[in-house]
Amino acid sequence: MRKLGILMIGFVALMGLWLMPVTAPGRDFDGRYANSPLKPWFDQLKSRNGACCSDADGYVVEDANWEMKSGHYRVRVPEDPDSKILVWIDVPDSSVITEHSKAGRTMVWPVYASLDERYHVWIRCFMPGSMT
Repeated sequence: MRKLGILMIGFVALMGLWLMPVTAPGRDFDGRYANSPLKPWFDQLKSRNGACCSDADGYVVEDANWEMKSGHYRVRVPEDPDSKILVWIDVPDSSVITEHSKAGRTMVWPVYASLDERYHVWIRCFMPGSMT
């Protein structure tokens, strides 16, 4: 029984570190967004989890791939960074951006962590659109 308690404490500690907000560098490798008139707006965009980075880190979500369920958002994102398989993820309230979207579309900024030989996805920022 003591061994189980120690394992649980270790698990909770690892999950706490995994969920800690971290800064992520922008991924505008080829500079295609450097002259966008929306670049300054994207660069300052943040949720309660921290900076969302830039428009190169997030991507547009089609209306069929997000919804509101029981008062909270859900979004379909790839199950890992290289997958074409989409999975539903509950968006934490702290990840929702409440300011008006100048991009005009729903956007998501997923974060992938590789644990126990699988990827786990967490939504750092989510900006709902109008579903029209």
